[in-house]
Parts: sequence; structure tokens; C-alpha cells
Amino acid sequence: MIELRNVHKRYRTTHGAGRWVLKGITLDIPAQRSVGLIGANGEGKSTLLRLIGGIDTPTKGKVVRHCRTSWPLGLAGGLQSALTGRQNATFVCRIHGQEADIPEKLAFIADFAEIGAAFDEPIKTYSSGMQARLKFAMSMAFDFEVYLVDELTSVGDAAFRQKARAAFNQLADRSSVIMVSHGESTLREFCDSGIWLHDGHAHWFDKLDDALAHYKESIYT
Repeated sequence: MIELRNVHKRYRTTHGAGRWVLKGITLDIPAQRSVGLIGANGEGKSTLLRLIGGIDTPTKGKVVRHCRTSWPLGLAGGLQSALTGRQNATFVCRIHGQEADIPEKLAFIADFAEIGAAFDEPIKTYSSGMQARLKFAMSMAFDFEVYLVDELTSVGDAAFRQKARAAFNQLADRSSVIMVSHGESTLREFCDSGIWLHDGHAHWFDKLDDALAHYKESIYT
């Protein structure tokens, strides 16, 4: 289970405190439920995913995770640009308590990412596509109870997206996902429940179809 308790989020701008992206969200995301985050652009879907993943913190409130949760797949950032791909991957292995398995994990990551000699070059020399490949490969190297995904279809080029989707399908059979996607077919493929974000508030629906229906009604009325 993942608990959100009175979660607020806003970002400071050059003009001071910005608008509230999220306003007092309180809900529980049950274990073993795959959830689609649904809402119009700018409603805070990626922001909420970052908070759930722990790579950002609420302005107010708290997020409590009772499960092993991945970092958000598909989001930019999260790698140390001065370090090599291998060094970044090694660091992640140590964080996740895989010290003894580091050689095996690194071999898997290098093979899956398909970036060749660049694995031993600094991240700052990578293209955005190479970074996406590396981050996705690192996420596939570990077993999480919940995978967080921001636009699965944005990972790498067409060939790598097909490979990533096949790998993710296997993981989704034994783990849960919390997913942001603008593709309704992708949400239906992986998710059974939904959270509709609207005007800073989050609305939980046991059935994905109900969340999609409320979202569509909000944009067409």
C-alpha cells in the first residue's frame, strides 16, 4: 500500500511561490492494484508520480510507501552527469542492497541498454535516448513490487521501445504499476484502477473506465 496524507505541492518561480499543483490529496493506493494517473496536461500527473517515487517531496503532507517502489520510468533526470553509465548503475546497485550481485547486474544493464562503449563514458555525453535506455535497463535489473511509469512509449527509439514494452509486459504480470500515459489503449493494457487529477485534487476509482469517463466528461463539457 502507498499512503498519501494531505499532500500539497507547488514550485517556486522567479516571481515567488507558484500555484498549487496538488491540493490536499489524501488517499490510499492498495497493494496489487495497477493504477492509471489520468488528467489534462498540467494537472500534476508527473508531479504526483515523482512524489510517490520519492524523487521529490511534498510542500506539505507526506507520502508513506509500504512496498518496494521503482523510480519513475520515462522521466528526465535522476543520473549523475559527471559519472559514467557504469558508475551510475553501480551506485544504484548499492542503494538497493545488491552489492554481491553487482557484476551480474552490470552485465545485464549493459546488455539491455545496448549503448556499447558509452556505458563507460560520462552521462553528460549521452543523448536523451541513451539516457532513457540506461535508466530503463537499470529499472529492469531489480525486482520492485510497484513500477512507476511516465509514458512508457517515450523510452528510446522505435526498436528499443518494442523491446522495453515486451520486458515490461513480463514484469507487469507479477508486479503492480502506477502509470501516466496519454494513450488510452496503454492504460487499458496495464491498469485496472484509476486516479483522476483535476484542479489539484485526486479522485480514486476502483475501475479505470470510471476514471476515464470522468476525465472525458470534464474536457468535453
